[in-house]
Amino acid sequence: MELLSTSLKKKAEEHQLWVEVCVTGEQLRQRLHNAKLIKDRCNHMRTYPNCFVASELVDWLLECKEAPDRETAVTIMQKFVDHNVIHHVCDEYLVFKDARLLYRFRDDDGTLAPDRQTKVFRRAQRLYETMMNQEDSILQIREHGAERYRRAFLGSQMLDWLVKNREVASRVDGEEFCRAMLEYGIIQHVAGRHHFSDSDLLYQFIINFRRKRRLMEVLEVQSIGPKKDSPDSPFCLRKLNAELPPGSFVCAPVTDPRPPTLIRRSGSTGGSAASYNYYSPNKPLLGPPSVLKRPVSVEELLAPGAPYISKVLNILGDDVGWGFVIRGSGPCYVQAVDPGGPAAAAGMKTRQFLRTVNGLCCLRIDYQTINKLIVAGPRRLILEVLEPFE
Repeated sequence: MELLSTSLKKKAEEHQLWVEVCVTGEQLRQRLHNAKLIKDRCNHMRTYPNCFVASELVDWLLECKEAPDRETAVTIMQKFVDHNVIHHVCDEYLVFKDARLLYRFRDDDGTLAPDRQTKVFRRAQRLYETMMNQEDSILQIREHGAERYRRAFLGSQMLDWLVKNREVASRVDGEEFCRAMLEYGIIQHVAGRHHFSDSDLLYQFIINFRRKRRLMEVLEVQSIGPKKDSPDSPFCLRKLNAELPPGSFVCAPVTDPRPPTLIRRSGSTGGSAASYNYYSPNKPLLGPPSVLKRPVSVEELLAPGAPYISKVLNILGDDVGWGFVIRGSGPCYVQAVDPGGPAAAAGMKTRQFLRTVNGLCCLRIDYQTINKLIVAGPRRLILEVLEPFE
């Protein structure tokens, strides 16, 4: 099996920087379209489709707290100019100016160069989404030595999938494409030692295309090695020190300026956590106070005429999990919902009470047991919740 040379590793790290900036730029582009900042605009009797005003964008970045000041906002956007993600509509300026100038994403005007790197990146992103949307996805948490790796797969397994889904004409073509993904820093051998091959070696997607990026990240990423998922969100699992068991994870709320306490979590599982539980409600260091205004009993929930509406939520987990936090010893309730996660997309809200999980009544079950039930079950959750009247 071909060992990975130092020069190839270095090139892959450089390419990975480009990919991260492109993914962050694409997420920004979608947000700007949703915010209606990108639209057709007229300037000097000419219409420029799908563009934005630079100074308006800077205002928006400050309003969304994506930048602390205008100077930083301009520096962020200059990164996207440098990486050919955006450009001035007439290409008169090679710098981003905080002025009433029109800029546009190259994805919106079709001027993105169709070079090999861009083609591999786009294709890899599409395949990643397809794999992650499958309930029996080949991208899983897998063990290698004493470590666990997310979004991991066997080399031969990836080629089986590509051929089966007619993404490639042959295993040889599939191996060539996977080697290109590795060279461009999208996948890697988990130990960083081997090039891609049709074997039982373990590889993983280094790039998590679904992770929500903060725009400040484009300023922080200089030299890139194997990346961990960003702990920006309290819904992101972070693996702790090597002395903890391989399946031990803790949720560290970023709102607490104090460092998280390392806690050995007994009975934890290695899968994507169903509810990234804060530990021990009576220890404020480990999580925020309850969102409930007062304690609620099971009898109160089930009483005739109780002010609660029953809803059924269908949630398909992604590679991070399902995107919600639960608390309680029965009944359990939703403490927090990741606004960008699958649970929020399915209609989950805080202060909802869990009635059933995949058909099993859980009103009198504590959150640890419910967590284990969800993690051990399928990626698609069918939850019945009781939501209070506003």
